Amino acid sequence: MNYDQAVAQVKSSADASSFDIQSVSRVGQILALYGPLTTDLTAADVADRLGLNRTTAYRYCTSMVAAGILERGHRRGTFVLGALLMQLGIQSLGRQRVVEIAPNHLAALSADVGATAVLSLWGAAGPVVTLVREDTSRTVVVTVRPGTHLGVNSAQMRVFLAYLPDADVIARMTAPLSSAERTEIETDAYAARRSGYSTLRLPDGVFSAAAPVFDESGICATVALLGAEQGFPAGSPALNRLVETAKTISSELSTAREDPPDATDVR
Repeated sequence: MNYDQAVAQVKSSADASSFDIQSVSRVGQILALYGPLTTDLTAADVADRLGLNRTTAYRYCTSMVAAGILERGHRRGTFVLGALLMQLGIQSLGRQRVVEIAPNHLAALSADVGATAVLSLWGAAGPVVTLVREDTSRTVVVTVRPGTHLGVNSAQMRVFLAYLPDADVIARMTAPLSSAERTEIETDAYAARRSGYSTLRLPDGVFSAAAPVFDESGICATVALLGAEQGFPAGSPALNRLVETAKTISSELSTAREDPPDATDVR
C-alpha cells in the first residue's frame, strides 16, 4: 500500500466513523421526540420536527424497528417505542432499591383490596410503570403493561408533581395543555400534597389512586391501585391500605428524614 492509498483509507475510516456518530445522534433525537403526550409518531412527524427528508426519516424509523428500538403502532403508519427500550428501561429502573422491596407489598395490597397494584418510578419524561401485581380474582382484569409511560392524566403523575423538588416541572409537563387543563392538574397536585394521595376516574371507567414512596432524597416512586368496579373514596379501606403500603415501603427504605413530607407540609 502506497502513501496515497494509506491516506485514502484513513480518510474513509474517519468518514465512516463520523457517519456512525451522526446516525447514533439521529436515533437519540428521534427517541427524544417521544414522551407522555407523544406515544406514537409517523415518519412525516419525525421529518417535520427534525427537519429531515421524509424518505430519510422513514428509513431511520424502519431501521429502528428492525433493531427492536421502535415498533409499528396501532394507527397506520405510526411508530411507538419498542420492546428493547422497555427492557433496558426496566433494567435501569430496577437498580433502585425500591424495586427489590416492593413486590411482596404489592402482592399483599392487591390481595387485600381486590385491585391491581402498581409501582411507578420517575423516568426521563414522567412516571414509568415498573412493577404490576394484577388482581386475578375478578372476571375482568384491569392492568397496565410494565414500561408504560404515564401521562398527565394519571394519579401517579399528580402525586409526583406534588412532591418533586423541581418547581418548574409542572410547567414543563403541562406546557402543551390548555389553561383550564393546566389549572386542573396544578389543583390536583396541590390536593395530593395536602392529603398524601391522589384519586382519579379515567374516561374509560377505570378508577385509580396513588400514594408517594420516599427515600433519603425525597419521592422515589408511587404505589397505585387500578380498578373498574369501584372507586377509592377518601376514608375507604382500599385507599387507607394503599397509603399504609406506601408508608411501609418508605420505612423499609430507611429514608425517614428529620422533617419528612406529610399531609400538612404544603407548598
